[in-house]
Amino acid sequence: MTGPIVPSGPTGPPWRVPLPHSPEAVPIARALVRTAFADLDEPSADAETAELLTAELVANAVRHTSGDEPIELVVEVLESGCQVEVHDRDPAPPADLRTAHSDPYQLAENGRRLLLIRTLSSTAGYHATEHGKAVWFTLGPHERQDRPEEYPDRPDDGPDDRPEEPVRDPG
Repeated sequence: MTGPIVPSGPTGPPWRVPLPHSPEAVPIARALVRTAFADLDEPSADAETAELLTAELVANAVRHTSGDEPIELVVEVLESGCQVEVHDRDPAPPADLRTAHSDPYQLAENGRRLLLIRTLSSTAGYHATEHGKAVWFTLGPHERQDRPEEYPDRPDDGPDDRPEEPVRDPG
């Protein structure tokens, strides 16, 4: 597999941050991605999806590589989306990110992480590095999703104001 496909037009230099090779790296990585998007007036990609997929990549690196060597998170916010890489010291490739599985419910838990990355990202893959490998994903431009016509004023995380369907008595 070749290196990552990088969308054009960077908005700044990529963030390169070493993370501990431990489960504590996951919330740190999520916070870093959240921070990378926080100061943008109009985020170029879906920050929540970037945060979720980053957490999955970091969790995979921690779980499937050995040793105490730190892993590295690279976050690049671009005009046309974003790219995130997680570098680790293990040269072994991850499970193929491009292979579709006919029944995702039959996958092991760790296989579901890669399925999630493959499904929600624009592209995903890995490439060899001087010290191991980098597993990466890109997200394309964020498209604002409008609310359905029937509930245009409903807040995003407020209670559901739709009328309840009547409960039918089975007897």
